[in-house]
Amino acid sequence: MRYISTRGLAPEVSSTEALLNGIAPDGGLYVPAEMPSAAAVAGALGDAGNYAETMRGVLSLFFDDVPAEVRDAAVARSVARFADPAAPVALRAASDGDARVHFLDLTRGPTGAFKDVALTLLPTLLQYAAEQAGLKKAAVLTATSGDTGSAAMRGFADVAGTGVLVFYPKTGTSEIQRRQMVCCAGGNVGACAIEGNFDDAQTAVKAVFADEKLRAAAAAKGVFLSSANSINIGRLFPQVCYYLEAWRALRAAGTLGAAGFDVVVPTGNFGNVLAAFYAKKLGAPIRRFVVASNANNVVAEFIATGVYDVNFHAGTSLPRAFAVTNSPSMDILVSSNVERFVFEVSGRDAACVRACMASLKSGGKFALDGAALDGLKNAGFASGFADPAQTEAAVGEAWKRFRNLIDPHTAIGLRALRELREREAENGGAAAVVAETATPWKFPRTVLSALRGVGEDVPAPAEDEFENLRALAAFAGKQPQGANLEARFGELETAPELHGMSCAKDRVGEAVRAFFGI
Repeated sequence: MRYISTRGLAPEVSSTEALLNGIAPDGGLYVPAEMPSAAAVAGALGDAGNYAETMRGVLSLFFDDVPAEVRDAAVARSVARFADPAAPVALRAASDGDARVHFLDLTRGPTGAFKDVALTLLPTLLQYAAEQAGLKKAAVLTATSGDTGSAAMRGFADVAGTGVLVFYPKTGTSEIQRRQMVCCAGGNVGACAIEGNFDDAQTAVKAVFADEKLRAAAAAKGVFLSSANSINIGRLFPQVCYYLEAWRALRAAGTLGAAGFDVVVPTGNFGNVLAAFYAKKLGAPIRRFVVASNANNVVAEFIATGVYDVNFHAGTSLPRAFAVTNSPSMDILVSSNVERFVFEVSGRDAACVRACMASLKSGGKFALDGAALDGLKNAGFASGFADPAQTEAAVGEAWKRFRNLIDPHTAIGLRALRELREREAENGGAAAVVAETATPWKFPRTVLSALRGVGEDVPAPAEDEFENLRALAAFAGKQPQGANLEARFGELETAPELHGMSCAKDRVGEAVRAFFGI
């Protein structure tokens, strides 16, 4: 498999080179030069009978220059870190008997978020790529809105030849998300709070990758800068696996109709739903992609209109302000993976991508037209969004309807699905797979408030998030969704804070130099 840049001005590279680079030299993102043929997909995935086999097949397609024994070791290391190695992800039908609604549980990993799926796998692949390139260390930089940071730190902790530094907004994550990062042990990991939001963190990290002097100084010491965000192919393509697994599970259960199935994805940086888009290219009969946003609904409006505008709400003069919400992992305005999506729906038109990204950088806006807009309209995407009050109501609705405790991000997805079905006179009977992207135990204040909103006898949320966690655990009792994560998160209350770095958003480069000794 060879990879090209979405902007068309960088050399074609191998998968190991793309893994190391993260971002292409021209500022674009790597995509396959050609998607695997139907015969190759059939050969890699045709006999897959479980998740691990699906993952091995996907890796053989997208990382074929990595030896099979390394890929197999990566899969073995990954699944071993989940609560149930035989079922790192699981599809379950809605408990109210609605055969058209299924939850894809992606919360079973060590940090309770879907990011664990790829970030338990990436370290082995990146370690191999660095060794092949003769590097002393791969320095992994990550911007996080809440979940990627802890998953990257846990995934890379004490992995030889690697180091990880994550940048998170000083305000905007949940307290449990923050403590998952600052309490994470490992001699090669660090967390740095920045004075700004996720977009500021992501912009600053991208600027570090573009800083030729810093990269040269790092290279002189045998250090190569890479990324653990979904801009890296090592994050993006492993996520394809669980949509293929959902397809396999629907077939096995006999609930996959001729119409195929819809996927509903709470969306921040657009990588998770893009993975579903690539799963369809591998043959998954996905009928429609439902993009669910929070109050930072620039992506939802882009899907509906073809206009991506971080300054104003689409079609209005109403200014758009960055919102800090109760679904913090989606508090994003500039979604990096939209660039890959524009590349694909425009017919892989790199000139179109360059124009769109230049317009976004200079004016905070771009608008698709012509073939690119037609491609978007025909890609099978729909969207919805929820403000914080609607998000909380959706958490409560899920409990009342399904007896399922879900986190606020998943709740936004469920609400988007309900609204979409209400708007349509006929849904075609297609099953819907709602990506359950994080455990509710990370957001006990919001979940408790939602439960009170539907009449459950639970305490009012306290200022102390760990008090809320104990109250939620007491209410939930032996609910299977917990998977004992409440106890693990409870341990964070007394864990020492190991990482106290902070910096201004224009000082991220200095923090990188200091942490990695560059």
